[in-house]
Amino acid sequence: MSKYELAVVVSAKIEDDERAATLDKVKALVEKFGGQITNIDEWGKKRLAYEIQKMKEAYYYFIQFDAETTAPAEIESRIRIMDNVIRFLCVKQNEA
Repeated sequence: MSKYELAVVVSAKIEDDERAATLDKVKALVEKFGGQITNIDEWGKKRLAYEIQKMKEAYYYFIQFDAETTAPAEIESRIRIMDNVIRFLCVKQNEA
């Protein structure tokens, strides 16, 4: 198992309960493909570096998880089509 970090940027135009549901869907995806979530870091609403879909702010979440090497590709392919996620990035963490 390798350690990964998934950064998810969620639209600020949606309600709190819809944003929570989006985060739950992302967590469920990680677990569906055999990942074990170790930490979720919620940064809250932050200003974007540049405007995306006419938005200047969005909510940031960082999810650390352990999974097999095939899991990130599967997770990314599902997150890519989620409506409320405007950006995401999954990176492998160093073991050091």
